[in-house]
Amino acid sequence: MYYIQESDKPVLITKVLNLVELVEDKIILPVCDKEIIDNKKGAIIVKKIKKILEKTNCKTIILSKYLKKQEEFMSLINMYKIDVINGRWLFLVLSDKVLDYIVEKRNLEKKETNVSVLVNENICDYVMENIKQISKKYKNVNIVTAHIEKFKKLEKEILEESGIIITISNNKKKSLKRSNIILNVDFTEEELNEYNIPDEAIIVNIKENVEINKKRYNGLNINDYEISFEKFDEFDYEKDKLYWKKDLYEASIYRKQPYQYIERKINKDKVKIVELIGKRTSI
Repeated sequence: MYYIQESDKPVLITKVLNLVELVEDKIILPVCDKEIIDNKKGAIIVKKIKKILEKTNCKTIILSKYLKKQEEFMSLINMYKIDVINGRWLFLVLSDKVLDYIVEKRNLEKKETNVSVLVNENICDYVMENIKQISKKYKNVNIVTAHIEKFKKLEKEILEESGIIITISNNKKKSLKRSNIILNVDFTEEELNEYNIPDEAIIVNIKENVEINKKRYNGLNINDYEISFEKFDEFDYEKDKLYWKKDLYEASIYRKQPYQYIERKINKDKVKIVELIGKRTSI
């Protein structure tokens, strides 16, 4: 895996010739953080990045905060099908902590908070385990899905273990009616906007950015986040400064481990949510 970042002070010839430099585990680009990467320059740079990845058999990369803001550059990265670590997988794993953060920042009572979990395709161990944890803390937990039958076993387990009843439904008019917090695991923008959404609900979009197309909606629509954690040996000051910590931490985890192993690592490293980022405001 390579860390790809801008240059601190690229020399003129480096910029003119669009030279891309490989230094240990970093790919340094001939741009600085004060310029916009246009499509022409971006195409040249991305092609060179792709060649380095193919030559070294590298499958994934991490991009600096600055590069992630360059829309044309990111479009080219996607066009060349370069796998970029973006913290989305970690966002899913940290769902329970995300809810706890919202409750704390908004001074909500967990026992008085209604949580809806929206999931259709990503029915994995991380989702199931987080639902179990969430059901122990919140007054009402509502699973909204087109695959109701896949959650019947989980519903029975939770009832037998803790005596708690969770609701499983897919009614577009009523499913989200009383929701204070909506945890959108993988509903697309089109799918989510088919449902009646409470005007003040807080929505957390895990898989991808989602816009809410409701005139009366005045809640907080969260599409991104940031974390803090105790540093480990791989870190250096430059990486800590230039990159999103969520990306760096996600890159440090072997995803095929059982959920319990990942959970122990997260707790050991004292991973915390420090910001949830919405379109108009953050908490």
